[in-house]
Amino acid sequence: MEYDYHEAMKLKNQMCFPLYAASRNVINLYTPFLKPLGLTYTQYIVFLVLWEKDGITVGELCEKLMLDNGTLSPLLKKMQQAGYVERKRSSEDERVVVITLTEEGKALQEKAKEIPAMVASCIHLSPEKAQMLYALLHEMLDNQKNNT
Repeated sequence: MEYDYHEAMKLKNQMCFPLYAASRNVINLYTPFLKPLGLTYTQYIVFLVLWEKDGITVGELCEKLMLDNGTLSPLLKKMQQAGYVERKRSSEDERVVVITLTEEGKALQEKAKEIPAMVASCIHLSPEKAQMLYALLHEMLDNQKNNT
């Protein structure tokens, strides 16, 4: 059977499109919960990493969030100006910048603790399907990471 380029070029046949659209939809679900805290989604995921492990390097943060330094650095600067984080050069290696939460950054976790449950309640998937989707997406990400 010959490959049908015409069919392959239809939007409905692109795996990237439902991933893109679903990602946008899920991120948009966060907006009403993050807005009162003055946070963007990207700032929120930075906080999630730092609340889990404070005092990590910018490089580690980039790796965990799958973002490049050029995206993360201006964001961290804004978070520092807002009083949420401190950026300090490592004493062992001047090229390495370590990110730590301030007391205000730590306190924000208490204000944000209900957000995961509130967003989850807006996503209408059974727990089994949600877990399956999570596993498939992580498998896809891991495969990409291992092939680069």
